[in-house]
Amino acid sequence: MQSEGRKGVVRSLDWWTVGLYLILVTWGWFSVCGASYDFSNPDVFSLDCNSGKQLLWVGTSVCLACVLLLIEKRFFDSTSYYIYIVMIGVLLVTIVIAPETKGSRSWLPIGSFMKIQPAEFAKFAVALAIGKYMDRYGFNIHNLKDFARVVGLVLLPMVLIVCQKETGTALVYLAFFLVLYREGMTGAFLFSAFAAVVYFVVGLRFCDDFISDMPVSIGEFTVLLLAMLFTIGMTFVFCRNALAVKIMFFGGVGVTLVAYLFSAYVIPFNVCYVMLAVNVAIILYLIGLAVYTRLYTYLLITLFAIASTSFFYMCHSMFDALDDHQRVRIEVLLGMKEDIRGAGYNVNQAKIAIGSGGFEGKGFLNGTQTKLKYVPEQDTDFIFCTVGEEEGFIGSSAVLLVYLLFIWRLIFVAERQPDTLGRVYGYSVASIFLFHLFVNVGMVLGLTPVIGIPLPFFSYGGSSLWGFTILLFVFLRMDAERNLKKR
Repeated sequence: MQSEGRKGVVRSLDWWTVGLYLILVTWGWFSVCGASYDFSNPDVFSLDCNSGKQLLWVGTSVCLACVLLLIEKRFFDSTSYYIYIVMIGVLLVTIVIAPETKGSRSWLPIGSFMKIQPAEFAKFAVALAIGKYMDRYGFNIHNLKDFARVVGLVLLPMVLIVCQKETGTALVYLAFFLVLYREGMTGAFLFSAFAAVVYFVVGLRFCDDFISDMPVSIGEFTVLLLAMLFTIGMTFVFCRNALAVKIMFFGGVGVTLVAYLFSAYVIPFNVCYVMLAVNVAIILYLIGLAVYTRLYTYLLITLFAIASTSFFYMCHSMFDALDDHQRVRIEVLLGMKEDIRGAGYNVNQAKIAIGSGGFEGKGFLNGTQTKLKYVPEQDTDFIFCTVGEEEGFIGSSAVLLVYLLFIWRLIFVAERQPDTLGRVYGYSVASIFLFHLFVNVGMVLGLTPVIGIPLPFFSYGGSSLWGFTILLFVFLRMDAERNLKKR
């Protein structure tokens, strides 16, 4: 019976996804070869070089994938919380006993040959835990207690990873909020996160720039205006109160316009004081509407308005609380500082490498920037610059196309799951891969901050390759079992 079950798993396996996985892993190994090749030691299979070690990780990952396909879904279903608790314990232990590596305490040494990063494996544990919790009878994401517990399952490992000084890896866990959105979480949360990013970027970037001859900061003026308009827009979308929207819009924008014109043509003064008063008036008006109509939605919009104004004035304190290298990276990204010899060096060299590849690329092992080691971390976080230099625009586009097909396939497979556990876990896998792809490629191109996260299946390292393999093949086993139940 067991042999028949195993044959059934093989027949029911989503081979399209497996094929894309093998393409990415193989392509990734050749990229590691190109990034780490040393002409003085041309043996790419030697364990003394990164390409040889990566080949070992690839081989063990394939073996690990085969083992995972033998484990039934009910095992993961029944042990989800235990796996989560164990991983939380490992993350706690890592903070205490891990040696400091490049400023963080996130790597546990296993003998003298290898190190593992528990944060990479915690993604799998969190995906299982939230899938299990959301699959329970009576779960309702609109219930505050249920929603808070799911968010807590995501935030706890994030906090522990931040304590390891691995902020970039911790940010990956924000991808789980895309899963919550798919399962019915209101889009207001994602919009609030988007607004916070806009406030931070605009407020920080233009805080020292002023409007013509007026003592008005462009950053502060823009953020307060956006906070006002966003609040009015949310009232229109979620409450459909046309009268309230008209009062807030014409009153708020009208008072702001009059104050601006008075400052520009009569007596210059800081218009932001008036705008701050207008936002406070809008908040009080919303509180009055909430009391009068007894609608919970008005209170949530009020909280958004309060948080918007408060967050902006907290941005500078938050920015100052960052480490020096993190502040410099953000300043370079926002164009506030030129530092091509310091914090901006990696990105600048990566752009040069990608640009030098041209349309067709220089060919395998022919990249000058990568062979001369101009790009730091070129076989890990900045592996995509090797693809751009050796394979050019055509190769880079092909890699991105394969990734997009891979993520699209994961979403397709997640949608056909018969239960919440499989669907939530599948979307978690797709969201994590999407986040890694977007941030890593954006980081190399200078579009996102340099936060040091790997490109799945391409970046050198056993922990990331094993972690991504576990994430993927647990899901493929769940999907294969769905097909088995139909037989």
